[in-house]
Amino acid sequence: MSDRVSKALENHSKGYNCCQSVACAYCDLVGIKEEDMFKIGEAFGLGMGCMDGTCGAVTGAVILAGLKNSTANLDHPDSKGDTYKLSAAIMNNFQAKNGATICRELKGADKGKVLRSCNGCIEDAALIVEDILHLG
Repeated sequence: MSDRVSKALENHSKGYNCCQSVACAYCDLVGIKEEDMFKIGEAFGLGMGCMDGTCGAVTGAVILAGLKNSTANLDHPDSKGDTYKLSAAIMNNFQAKNGATICRELKGADKGKVLRSCNGCIEDAALIVEDILHLG
């Protein structure tokens, strides 16, 4: 396990939400201070909307994709297509590993069968960041 994956899991044990745990573990590699990334990721915990939305861990990975890939060309946004492809690759990889991307489904809230723990989702999302975004 890489140091960054371990850092993401350590972040979660300190009380960071799943999105913050992943995004903050790599924030220095995309030029964001940890305090700022912590704020950015705060609203994406608990599956955006009390488990009804996308898993926070994979959301953190997608946030990193935008920060790594965007050209920040405000006059001619020219990197969206490539960033969308990275986002799709992250989501597809996470879905393939876990059988879902929705927090409620991952936690088995409706069916009583947990597909993946929060720590497992954080680990998977961090490994995907390292594999697809080559951060870490």
